[in-house]
Amino acid sequence: MPEDVVQHTRPAPAAPPEREKPRPGRTSRDPYFDNAKYLTIVLVACGHAWEPLTYGSRAATAAYLTVYAFHMPAFALISGYFSRSFDMAPGRLKRLMTGVVLPYVVFETAYTLFYRWAQDDPGYPLSLLDPWYVMWFLVALFIWRLTTPLWLMLRHPLPVALGLAMLAAVSPGLGGDVSIQRVLGFLPFFVLGLTLRPDHFERLRTRRVRLCLLPVGLGALAVAYWVAPWFDAGWFYHRGSVTGQGVSRWWGLLTTPALFCLAVLLTACFLAWVPRRQLWFTALGAGTMYGYLLHGFVIKWARFRDWYAVEWLHTPLGQLAVTALAVGGITLLCTAPVRTALRCVVEPRMEWAFRKSDAAPAAGSKGSPPPAGTGDAAPPSSRAPGS
Repeated sequence: MPEDVVQHTRPAPAAPPEREKPRPGRTSRDPYFDNAKYLTIVLVACGHAWEPLTYGSRAATAAYLTVYAFHMPAFALISGYFSRSFDMAPGRLKRLMTGVVLPYVVFETAYTLFYRWAQDDPGYPLSLLDPWYVMWFLVALFIWRLTTPLWLMLRHPLPVALGLAMLAAVSPGLGGDVSIQRVLGFLPFFVLGLTLRPDHFERLRTRRVRLCLLPVGLGALAVAYWVAPWFDAGWFYHRGSVTGQGVSRWWGLLTTPALFCLAVLLTACFLAWVPRRQLWFTALGAGTMYGYLLHGFVIKWARFRDWYAVEWLHTPLGQLAVTALAVGGITLLCTAPVRTALRCVVEPRMEWAFRKSDAAPAAGSKGSPPPAGTGDAAPPSSRAPGS
């Protein structure tokens, strides 16, 4: 998953005796959010890998619809939650430029060159205003992050964001520059994340709530299986107005809030069942940006080379094999060796590009810079996540 551009830490305990105080600049990452990020990027990889299997498999289509109903909203929501401290301070603007803008420019160019080579199309245009494949989320994250102070100023930001999403859904002529339809379509989830507090996540993780949400998730999967033969997954993409689904544009006034509620409910189901403790994959949560940016090359290469033409892959055993390869592949792309090799373009320091005054840590941050892949300094205490 595109890395949350803010470091998440556990809430500070009561001050220990002087001799037990931790060293300055050291933080303790919350395994819950690292687990959530890893599991979300796994769902992204599986969703992309399953898409060719949906042409003829009702079970694969049901799984695909269920995942697409909430996995990108979950991305946006978690990103919003960890963006609450963004205040245009020089240090945070620097992290936004090095952690979002630079990777976007590098990988948007790389994807274009990859397409030219793989498809033997040297004339395929390079346009930074027209994100290709997975790159749209970085554009959205950049725009959402820059507008964060405005959303935090509003008394009722979520209705405003939902109104903008509805406006995008009923506006066929809005245009496709910077994936504006998707930026506005997923905006309410980012703004919802800005309004969340640590106790919201604590309530989700109670045994009672988890048990109550379990049948909801299973019910959603059953409904997805029922509607699989005729429901178009394009409703979840927010690539354009609802007219692209063959309905009147005014349907967007109803479908946008309905899909928003569905996504929030399924995201709650997902977050309720994310493990809280340290597991073997917890450390991979710090490398989800790498997995997100890199897995698109593998997915597209498989499509360009028509690997899915193998009939065996469309059998139940083949579908399980595709799923296992997707999970294993995205896990590998999040590992430390990959992060070490590509940190220069995904998480560069770029101290040479900034004045020393601008490169200073953001107000409220102390000690050394955050660990690689975590982004800005931790939020101020009044908004610190309870992770």
